Amino acid sequence: MTGIRTGTTTRNTWRNWAGTVTAEPARTVSPASVAEVAAAVRAAAEDGLRVKAVGTGHSFTSTAATDGVLIRPDLLTGIERIDRAAGTVTVAAGTPLKRLNAALAREGLSLTNMGDITEQTVAGATSTGTHGTGRDSASIAAQIRALELVTADGSVLRCSAEENPDVFAAARIGLGALGVVTAITFAVEPVFLLTAREEPMAFDRVMAEFDQHVAENEHFEFYWFPHTGNCNTKRNNRSAGPAAPPGRIGGWIEDELLSNGAFQVACSLGRAVPATIPALARVASRALSARTYTDIPHKVFTSPRRVRFVEMEYALPREAVVGALREVKAMVERSPLKISFPAEIRTAPADDIALSTASGRETAYIAVHLYRGTPHRSYFTAVERIMTAHGGRPHWGKIHTRDAAYLAEAYPRFGEFTALRDRLDPDRLFGNDYLRRVLGD
Repeated sequence: MTGIRTGTTTRNTWRNWAGTVTAEPARTVSPASVAEVAAAVRAAAEDGLRVKAVGTGHSFTSTAATDGVLIRPDLLTGIERIDRAAGTVTVAAGTPLKRLNAALAREGLSLTNMGDITEQTVAGATSTGTHGTGRDSASIAAQIRALELVTADGSVLRCSAEENPDVFAAARIGLGALGVVTAITFAVEPVFLLTAREEPMAFDRVMAEFDQHVAENEHFEFYWFPHTGNCNTKRNNRSAGPAAPPGRIGGWIEDELLSNGAFQVACSLGRAVPATIPALARVASRALSARTYTDIPHKVFTSPRRVRFVEMEYALPREAVVGALREVKAMVERSPLKISFPAEIRTAPADDIALSTASGRETAYIAVHLYRGTPHRSYFTAVERIMTAHGGRPHWGKIHTRDAAYLAEAYPRFGEFTALRDRLDPDRLFGNDYLRRVLGD
């Protein structure tokens, strides 16, 4: 990023992590307090500029892009308070998940569930519906117990199940459409141990045993390698211990050399010579071996992701996922597509958040990826056609083509969210082109 800094304001070009979105905000501000956020919002309104808050840019969509005022949360970080009696932690909105996880571990605490990437800020991750996998434990946003929001008139609104509950019901996954989140209170619990069992498994076996694996494990997920009949499965369950983390050398070989270094080389070769991809996929799908290890949650749930990619993910009714994934596999096999990245399948219980991809229904997710710089439209379009035929809901922060008309049918509480938006931001101070597409005018 290039920029010219004057005080707390910078004029620059903003780019997201994947390089798929750029924006030229009129000004960028880095407020250091809630009062400064409120002042920045009021100043933008006075100048006729729209406002967006941005995290670390891990969304593949332009949900945070603006030509107005871009609020960076770099100075809004850290734990504000821990309430051990209530089992909660309140954290500033710009705190990266990796820093929150480390700080909680030092306090002997942990989130119940989390996704597999920790670069995002807590506000960015929750606002777009970031999730992991879980039979009973849901997304990061579902673990929110209260939040603080600066609304379009510059006022500070605090909401929870008891205080402004109508806002709380929607703002946990707010897409940045309702205001600027400045602090979040999460439910936490005493730190615990998870035993992870990673095991290669044939695609047909995973499909036949999918419901069994979900029922028998607290957290089940798997990766399917296109052009092969191979998967890699991961089952995480609570353990009495003792801790037995991966060995330093073995862990480095699996997580860095194979999953990042060698995979980066394979993806680069595949992008340059697509005909090599099926053979490379067969090698990659057999490279990771079975292993079992036990550690604290954030060291089991999360892993480094250094190979940059583009991604589309859809949430389906859980009972539809096996059939939908079989359709994706058949589509790839009969097409000329060459797919270098595995697809990831996860699950989530139903929750009560208006625009959660798991709102009101047991859910399974199919995420498809391609190496950054690889043309993705043909593959993603074909996959999206299958997902929408099964009533799929696109991840808010990942590439998709759905609009408000489709989403209003996919989300029973869509009108509840848009009515709240009309009340909190009638002039669309927090609007942009993406929100216009997915929420309507």
